[in-house]
Amino acid sequence: MTKVLYTTPVLQHPPICGPHISVENAIKALGSISELHIISRVSKKNFGGSIAQKLYEKYSKVFLLAPSVDNLSKNKYINKIQLKWIDFLNKDAKFIINYCEEHSIKIIWCDRGLELSFRLICTLKKLRPDIMIVNDTCAVYSEFILRGAKYENDITKKTKIIDRGRKKQGEEKKLVQVADVTTVVSEFDAKYFRSISDDNAKIKQFSNVIDIDLYKEKIPCEIKKPYIYFAGWFGKDSPTDHGIRWFIDNVFEYIKQEVPGVTLCIAGRGSLETLSDIKDDNIEVIGERPSLYSYLSNSDVVITPLWFESGTRFKILEAGAASKPVVSTILGAEGIKITNEKDILISDEPKEFAKYVIKVLIDLEYGKQLGGNLNKLIKNKYCVDYLSKEASEVINYLKGKK
Repeated sequence: MTKVLYTTPVLQHPPICGPHISVENAIKALGSISELHIISRVSKKNFGGSIAQKLYEKYSKVFLLAPSVDNLSKNKYINKIQLKWIDFLNKDAKFIINYCEEHSIKIIWCDRGLELSFRLICTLKKLRPDIMIVNDTCAVYSEFILRGAKYENDITKKTKIIDRGRKKQGEEKKLVQVADVTTVVSEFDAKYFRSISDDNAKIKQFSNVIDIDLYKEKIPCEIKKPYIYFAGWFGKDSPTDHGIRWFIDNVFEYIKQEVPGVTLCIAGRGSLETLSDIKDDNIEVIGERPSLYSYLSNSDVVITPLWFESGTRFKILEAGAASKPVVSTILGAEGIKITNEKDILISDEPKEFAKYVIKVLIDLEYGKQLGGNLNKLIKNKYCVDYLSKEASEVINYLKGKK
């Protein structure tokens, strides 16, 4: 089997129990079609603890921590200073290159290339121009940044957002030239990267997917039914914060009028802090939990009211894996090949969005049918087996370049 070294970026923050879904599934897919070696630039605490480490070790031949991991402070403020002023990047890059040379590995798969691994990829190529690099992306990150400018009223902040987005565009243009392959999660992303690449063959699909076997069991939870479910990573001015506030301010009152006992369950890292000002007896903000699956599996409808984001929504993939009906904004469903009113319900208009949620809450059979259709789509197009095929295509392309 072809040897592949997979490396995760520094400062990745997945859920507190278990690895980030995209990392987990990438490792499962690559581990099934290659001899996989993993070097993590993330501490055990931040990559998901013992649960994640066991999974990494199960699907890889070797699992190691990069030199920077043991030397970085656990204090996030000191950590930032260290990363800026201490030469951890070169140490990690040399460690990775030396490991590849010792084990005759010619392919390095860099997770979160455009978001967090830009400098690492450039350094690896400088040290070993002949080594083949996969720049694994989960979004058009410049688009993720720039879309937020539309919703910022402060001119100074808006200017900073635009400047940051343009800087990221420059990095994206450089990386698609430097890397031997840039992977994308959707056709939307592919069109952008092809437009800035000198060789469209270097842009390959590596989708966001779900391990559907993990979403079969139904576990009880304490939320009063019927309830609407929304989960994500929250922070001031984040897409999740903006999206759920749009829903509460413009949509939720219509729903409460028609379904008086309905509950809105909001979950995820930072939600308790960011939404501390929300006072509504029909809203439960539960914050971060070791697992959110019980809340998803018992929900009556999942919403994705997003207005600026990029990439593929794991919220929709997870809902489909659990056979839950979804109501989304247009952008919230971007990147997934779904059909409105068959697999999902889509609207940007508040009253229509509310009407869709009400219909699913009242017509349980319709909601079940909608969730079932989405489940079939996820099984066919967004499962780990499908990702393994895409990984094989990338590796075969690189082997053909030797």
